[in-house]
Amino acid sequence: MDLDAVRTFVAIVDAGRFQDAATELSITQQAVSKRIAALERAVGVRLFARTPRGAEPTVDGRAFLPHARELLRAEARAYASVRPGHRALRVDVIGRGLAPAALLRDFHRAHPETELDVVTLFDADAAVDAIRSGTVDASFRAVTGTGRRLPGDIEVSRAFDEPVQLLTGPGHVCAAARTLTPADLVGHRIWMPGLVAGTEWAAYYDALAAAFGLTIESSGPDFGVEPLLDTIAGSRSLATLVGEQTRLVWPAGHDLRRIGIRSPTPVYPHSLVSHRDNHHPGLAALRDHLDSIRPDPSDGGIWTPAWA
Repeated sequence: MDLDAVRTFVAIVDAGRFQDAATELSITQQAVSKRIAALERAVGVRLFARTPRGAEPTVDGRAFLPHARELLRAEARAYASVRPGHRALRVDVIGRGLAPAALLRDFHRAHPETELDVVTLFDADAAVDAIRSGTVDASFRAVTGTGRRLPGDIEVSRAFDEPVQLLTGPGHVCAAARTLTPADLVGHRIWMPGLVAGTEWAAYYDALAAAFGLTIESSGPDFGVEPLLDTIAGSRSLATLVGEQTRLVWPAGHDLRRIGIRSPTPVYPHSLVSHRDNHHPGLAALRDHLDSIRPDPSDGGIWTPAWA
């Protein structure tokens, strides 16, 4: 159905005259008449009756009117769903309990006018594909030099560095420490069953282990966060590494300890990945927000992989 003809039909009903509708639509009266004639042929009935006062909808015209108005509202919703600044800003995060999701919550509190749609994709390759296809506007990822070469239409900017902490149970030999150095972790078993070969997070922890001679194990099935915390809580030898802003909740009896690592502080390099041609105003606001919250470097220096 020709929506311009439907729009013309509604304009005539509201104005009461073909000429007044033509003026409102900035077209000629002849164009108005042609649109209505075509619409009447399409629906198979007369929609207007000529009167001394102008034009009045017929019985069929009155029946058609609410549906015509809904067609125009649907058209407006369809345009708004894809028009930058009117549709939600769609952002991919690696996990809803991790730092990028927390950062987006802070951004939304600071910019409630920006509607957000938060999704989770598996890895950087999936995120880049989604950005190029227009499925998402942006993604928070650690962009590695060991992965595929990024297409030229993809833009990457360093978003923020998240310090990494050691998580232990109360019986672990390091549990009483206030802070540790990477050298202090040598010889201790660090268990991270969620590492998946080929992903950006596996590349990061492989580089961390190689840089400081750490033992990071990923063997065994990954049953999720809660079973991992149960195991760490009851172990005197196993610990794991977590991001400083990773949201973790455990039973009070676990008495887990989050211990900062210093001199240097290993940081996970989150970057904002987007398409160079994406001009969504919410994306610009998100970049400005990231610039405003960029933390100062750690006093003891930081460590990131060479590819970061």
